[in-house]
Amino acid sequence: MSAPTVVLVHGAFAESASWSGVIAALQSRGVNAIATANPLRSVTTDASNVRSAVESIGGPVLLVGHSYGGAVITEAAVGSDAVAGLVYVAAFAPDHGETALGLTGQFPGSTLGETVRAYPLGDGTNDLIVDRELFPNQFAGDVPLEDAKIAAATQRAIRDFALGEPQPAETPAWKTLPSWFVFGTGDKNIPAEGLRFMADRAGSLKTVEIEGASHSVMVSNPDAVADLIQDALAHLS
Repeated sequence: MSAPTVVLVHGAFAESASWSGVIAALQSRGVNAIATANPLRSVTTDASNVRSAVESIGGPVLLVGHSYGGAVITEAAVGSDAVAGLVYVAAFAPDHGETALGLTGQFPGSTLGETVRAYPLGDGTNDLIVDRELFPNQFAGDVPLEDAKIAAATQRAIRDFALGEPQPAETPAWKTLPSWFVFGTGDKNIPAEGLRFMADRAGSLKTVEIEGASHSVMVSNPDAVADLIQDALAHLS
C-alpha cells in the first residue's frame, strides 16, 4: 500500500489555515498533507463534502479532524475503502445518535456556551460564532495573542443545526478503523474528561494529552500533533 495522504478537516469557529503549522511540520518530514474545506452546515452534508475530497485523491487517506471536524470524519469514513485510519485532534468522536452539543455538556467544565453569539439565517436556524473579543481566552489561550486575534477575525461560522444533528451512521467509523487522539488538558470548549472518555471508548491506539494546551492545540503544538499523525502513518504502513 502506498503511503496515505493526510487529509485535515477543521472544526467549528476555525478554518483550514488553522492546520498551517501541522502541514509545515508534516511536509518537512516528507508527508503529503492537505487541508480540505468544511462548510460547517450539517454533519451529513459536511461529511459528503469530505468524502468527495477523499475520493478525488485516488489512494489511501488518513483522516484528521479537529473539534466538530471529528464528527465529520467519523461520518465521512463510513463505507469508504480509501480511509485507513482516523486522528482526532481535540475532537468529537460521536456514537450513533450523539451530538456535538450533547457531548460538550456530558462532562462539566466547558465555558463555550457563554461566549457564542447567534445570527439568524432566515430558515429557523442560526449561524454561530465565538465572540471575537472572548475568542483568544476561550479558544486559544496558549496561542500568541496577536495570532489568536487573527483566528478570531477569520473564524468560520457554524450552523447551529450541525452541532445538534445526531451522528447518522449506525456504526461510526471509529468502531471499524484504528484511531488516535491528541488534546490539551486546558481545553475550555470540550472538557478533557470528555475527550478522554471518547478516546477510551474508541480504543485509541495512542492518546496524547498535552498539559495546559487549549482547544487550538494544533496551532500551539503543531509538532506534537504532527508526531502523532506520523505515528499513525507508521502503524498503517
